[in-house]
Amino acid sequence: MALTPEVDTDFDLNDLDSDESEIEPLRTYRIDYEKGEITNELIDGREAIMQAVHMALRTPRFAHFIYSDNYGSEVEAVLADHEVTAEFKLMELPRMIEEALVYDDRITEVTDLNIEHVDDAFHIKFLVHCDEGILEVEEVIG
Repeated sequence: MALTPEVDTDFDLNDLDSDESEIEPLRTYRIDYEKGEITNELIDGREAIMQAVHMALRTPRFAHFIYSDNYGSEVEAVLADHEVTAEFKLMELPRMIEEALVYDDRITEVTDLNIEHVDDAFHIKFLVHCDEGILEVEEVIG
């Protein structure tokens, strides 16, 4: 009598059905930003990626234990620092935006970043290249 269970080691990866190895689309719940709540409506594709971009930019990195250290951005922390000049912020924002987004496996790159400093806010436009094509993102932060 053996102390460990018997295991069939004659497993062949070619025996797997190809339909089982297809990647399912990422579905998530829509966030209603006006009400500040999560809805019960599921979204996927371009809309889900766009929501992920906005959430990554709006979530402070290292602030919530539920997220890994790779999630979120340091944008708000730099913008809130009154010891730093607007020129420094303009220089750092492109790096911080890209760092906030590249950890999403669906996003391949961030390009055409355009940042304008208007009063106390920064108007940001950029393109996100992802599995679903190219998304144009516009944000006002600060």
